[in-house]
Amino acid sequence: MARLRPSFEIGGVRVRAGRSQSLALPITRLVTGADVDLPVRVVHGREEGPTVWVDAAIHGDEAVGVEVIRQVLAGLDPKTVRGTVIAVPIVNVLGFMNGDRYLPDRRDLNRSFPGAPRGSLAGRIAHLFMTEVVDKCEVGIDLHTGSDRRSNLPQVRADLEDPRTRSLAEAFAAPVMLNAKLRDGSLRGAAREHGAAVLLYEAGEAWRMDRWAVDAGVLGVRRVLAALGMTDPVAEDPPPPSAVSFRSGWVRARGTGMLHLEVALGQRVAEGERLGGLFDSFGKRVRLVHANRAGVVIGRTEAPVVTSGDAVVHIAEVED
Repeated sequence: MARLRPSFEIGGVRVRAGRSQSLALPITRLVTGADVDLPVRVVHGREEGPTVWVDAAIHGDEAVGVEVIRQVLAGLDPKTVRGTVIAVPIVNVLGFMNGDRYLPDRRDLNRSFPGAPRGSLAGRIAHLFMTEVVDKCEVGIDLHTGSDRRSNLPQVRADLEDPRTRSLAEAFAAPVMLNAKLRDGSLRGAAREHGAAVLLYEAGEAWRMDRWAVDAGVLGVRRVLAALGMTDPVAEDPPPPSAVSFRSGWVRARGTGMLHLEVALGQRVAEGERLGGLFDSFGKRVRLVHANRAGVVIGRTEAPVVTSGDAVVHIAEVED
């Protein structure tokens, strides 16, 4: 008879093998006396395998990843999963309740890692996440959307110079995978120092439920779990390989006006190609917007009015 896999401990709770369990990790208490907790669901498989976390809404106005996690969890059976999945659908609980990117103290949670147990509110949440989630995992998938009225093409940002991380990014199979430097205070940077391989998924627009961004995220997470041997492969036609980029940059407005963009996310553009134009309130064209490099459009502003210097189109240079 096969030996039963040991229970998985998190937050003082033990989850038995072959079980899925939700729990709440205490964060703080409101002035009303109500407790604020970090919602966590653990899927602890019967068979041995990697331990992976998936998180969303580190920025409180990013809803796409929450739905990605809901759908991924709906398809996981702890009786057949090999290894353990820790899902944290809303990390910035206080920001999410208000649709606010930041915490009440105006700190960016994704610039507060690894945090400290007696630091600011952001630092305490970061420390809790590191000790209860990251330190238990080998791989992490961090789900994000565009910010500041920007929408992003589904893309994976990761350290593509690390073979292990790159193989996971390739398995995710987003339209583009972008080599991204680690930022001080980010979850990805702190987790990397703790030995975890981390993929950051970007897609859609803040505080919107873009279906195409959700669908690509769900498929990508499922592919990564299958690549790690935790689940059976996704039943689908093989996806096209991701376009690879090691350089990207924003085209910035060279004037002020109403913006009319003529390019879509995922479109390939040539250097100097017309991307759109700026117009005054009477319809007179003020300036044209041109591509500053050749590549794929991976982000664009959705703001109707822009000021000189505003970022309007994000272009990734891709390898052949």
